Amino acid sequence: MAVPIAQMWTVASYVLGQRLRGNKRYPLVLMLEPLFRCNLACAGCGKIQYPAHVLKQELSVEQCLKAVDECGAPMVSIPGGEPLLHTQIDKLVAELVKRRKYIYLCTNARLLKQKLEQGMFTPSKYLTFSVHMDGQEEHHDFAVCREGTFQEALAGIKLAVQRGFRVTTNTTLFEGFDPNSVRAFFDEMMDIGVEGMMVSPGYAYPKAADQKSFMRERRNTNEAFETLLSNRKKRWRFNQSPLFLEFLMGKRDYECTPWGNPTFNLFGWQKPCYLIQDGYVESFRELMEDTKWENFGRASGNPACQQCMVHCGYEPSAVHHTFYHFRGMLETIKAIIFNTYANPAAATRLKDAEGKPHGPLIQLGINIDTAKPKREPEVAVA
Repeated sequence: MAVPIAQMWTVASYVLGQRLRGNKRYPLVLMLEPLFRCNLACAGCGKIQYPAHVLKQELSVEQCLKAVDECGAPMVSIPGGEPLLHTQIDKLVAELVKRRKYIYLCTNARLLKQKLEQGMFTPSKYLTFSVHMDGQEEHHDFAVCREGTFQEALAGIKLAVQRGFRVTTNTTLFEGFDPNSVRAFFDEMMDIGVEGMMVSPGYAYPKAADQKSFMRERRNTNEAFETLLSNRKKRWRFNQSPLFLEFLMGKRDYECTPWGNPTFNLFGWQKPCYLIQDGYVESFRELMEDTKWENFGRASGNPACQQCMVHCGYEPSAVHHTFYHFRGMLETIKAIIFNTYANPAAATRLKDAEGKPHGPLIQLGINIDTAKPKREPEVAVA
């Protein structure tokens, strides 16, 4: 288990406190998007599709801190866009550390080495650089549509680890991913000393340029993650709930918790979740009290929610299960100790997958032996 004990204790105390107060809906992680601009143009991202005048904007530190205080979640994830492009990202992080919030600064790490060499950040147990890595070098560079990004990110990760920062990786997997390649990627990340890894299936949302590569069938997603995460190596460390990983493998069934990771960005508080844009409201209270939560999640029958299994909706469900019931805690401990998940059928599928073409290269009819990622122009770099 890669999550530090102090952080687990903070989350457990928070969840138990919510239970004692009788709160059934509460945030676990604030998704704070201080800007949408980025220095990459990934096909699976919808943020950079906004017009230029929106990409130039960013939330002030004061606006961000107001949202953090209003929400009250113990953890703050800072995605984007690319948050290292924010003109006051160092000040924002410093203020969040003062508030003892556990911060996951989500970055493609192209600028990480430069920012660390400039001394912009100080190591803290509250700060984690969550580096978006889509797999091994060839696949990652193809996925982000730019050659050389894997090596740039690797240099940033290595320097951050060397200087004592917490570093995790965040990998989104798409339809037809190569499980053997991803498992080799897990080995590579453990070799360079990252604290833990996060994995999640990609889920389609309207603004993404590439709609073909997202996972669409829950049954297929379960089988793919069962193949990937069964017969796993003890040395692999995952920075997420072990029960959520079991959910991805089809061993558990949870309902979505769409209020678990609320999103605040340039437009306000996003309804209802990070991926579905159903409008915005001005305050967190309005988000929680006025959103018709019964219209979202698989049980609601909402077509947009039927195949979704992403972490922003289901990891809060798994965390709630862990800390809300004694049985959940026992099941989590069991999942931490007995975490190899021997599975002969999954091993056979893994072996059968060796040497076969995989992923969006094949879906788009591209010759996998000759395909090279495009060099896209820099996008809205500050």
